[in-house]
Amino acid sequence: MDSPDLGRLATELGALPPSCGPVRLVAVDGHAGSGKSTFAGRLADALGGAPVLHLDDIATHDELFAWTDRLRAEVLEPLTRGEAARVHPYDWNRRRFGRSRPLDPAPVVLVEGVGAGRRALRPYLAWLLWMERGAEESWARGRHRDGPAQSAFWDGWTVAETRHFAADPSRPFADTLVRECSEGYELLPGPSETGCPHRIVTVSDRHSPPY
Repeated sequence: MDSPDLGRLATELGALPPSCGPVRLVAVDGHAGSGKSTFAGRLADALGGAPVLHLDDIATHDELFAWTDRLRAEVLEPLTRGEAARVHPYDWNRRRFGRSRPLDPAPVVLVEGVGAGRRALRPYLAWLLWMERGAEESWARGRHRDGPAQSAFWDGWTVAETRHFAADPSRPFADTLVRECSEGYELLPGPSETGCPHRIVTVSDRHSPPY
């Protein structure tokens, strides 16, 4: 069961000014295994079925983080024009891109994945959410989820992710921090600039504001 904060967050995200053409592009970033996909799915439901772009569909084995140009061409530029994007989801088993599928310019579009809040994307974002779970705990969850067969991939991934966030961190620019609780989520103000006139300040009903 999700906390009431998730519904309030959805309402407030929908009231933000558009950031990418007519779209309010909202990023969900965090370490691999931190719960981004699950949270993005629940937030999409709270938004009434908002489209979700998974960066796993954009990245590849050879380009774990070097996908910015592809994302810009396939997604950002069409959305900026108010047109449907065409995404070619990458098949991680066959190691090739699949058939294109549309991503409509809905009022709110979520983009989730490691690096969703990277420097090159932030000018297109209406809001940046960061999953507040440490790297080691997140990676352990991810390894457990994927099983021993993916152990070698995870060994390489953790090195690549560490290098990425060292060079291009997302958390310092997050507008909202998301903590997974036993029931739902706790939402806390992020470390980004507090002077934003459209800033969302939502905290769990079970906690006092941390400021």
